Amino acid sequence: MQATILTVDDEEMIRELIVSALSREGYRCFQAGSADDARLILQNNKIDLTILDIMMPGRSGVDFLEELKALSPETVVLMVTAISDTETAMNCIHLGADDYILKPFDVDRVLLTIRNSLEKQRLLMENREYQTNLEKKVEEQTRQIRTAMEDLNLAYNHTLTALVRALDAREKETGSHSERVMSYTMLLGETMGISGKDLYVMARGALLHDIGKIGISDNILLKPSKLDASEWREMKRHPQLGYDILSGIKFLKEQADMVLAHHEWFDGTGYPNGLARHNIPLPARIFSVVDTLDAMTSDRPYRKALPFEAVVSEMNRCRGTQFDPEIVDIFLSIPRQRWEEIGNINFIRNT
Repeated sequence: MQATILTVDDEEMIRELIVSALSREGYRCFQAGSADDARLILQNNKIDLTILDIMMPGRSGVDFLEELKALSPETVVLMVTAISDTETAMNCIHLGADDYILKPFDVDRVLLTIRNSLEKQRLLMENREYQTNLEKKVEEQTRQIRTAMEDLNLAYNHTLTALVRALDAREKETGSHSERVMSYTMLLGETMGISGKDLYVMARGALLHDIGKIGISDNILLKPSKLDASEWREMKRHPQLGYDILSGIKFLKEQADMVLAHHEWFDGTGYPNGLARHNIPLPARIFSVVDTLDAMTSDRPYRKALPFEAVVSEMNRCRGTQFDPEIVDIFLSIPRQRWEEIGNINFIRNT
């Protein structure tokens, strides 16, 4: 489809000369003798290129240029000027004009300038359209990738939860221990100001804290009586076994350190590495507190669940030895009812 060109010049003879040459080339032509007439044409027609005389009575081409670009930003503008006024034409280019044509006209030169200007505009518009389409494609692909990652992450979580539930079921007395301690960990972590990815990583680490028990035999894991020394040494291997499992899985590497350290004590007497104080990863120090909460308030083969008051007493007794004192203080600041809500459990009460 040939371009539509508007010629704006107060001299009718010049307009007719330009329109005649352009029509022979197959262009669709409009002409206007003033800026006001040109504005009406631009308001009612799609104009691809405007030939605009700089010097016109009333509003000059320079004065009209800004309005023209506002009315039709995509229109190519060629300023018409005398040789003596090329500086003004150059200034117009800074104001949005694309090129200029010198008087007196060389018709062939004018046609060449028009063809080149329209071709340049076409390429710019194609490039802009390409960029827009590319951005849309990137946005759509990003959305698809994000959706796929969310689905994959959901599948991972379902798989991990199913695995952990199987492990919990293996230790019949623990019920949904791993899921409860995950919820407790999130409550304590949020209260401490942990959020976003850090909270998510910590929660998943809590869920997987006992994954290493896969490598512990049932004879030891399910023994109803107290473990002997050799059995206890075997049981104490489970944090290292859990670390070895998780550190080899790319999307669970961040949880591995927490799993390795979840039985370390604040005073350095825990296992497997005897870490102390702030050498123990913060998620592991947090988990140590909530793991004790769940262990004490759940039925075990060797005793019934203890009341929440016993947990408070234990936290105060082991503050600074087994537990980080600052974390204990934050734990104790959370009402009992919140722990019950999060764990979906009613702690027994002192009688």
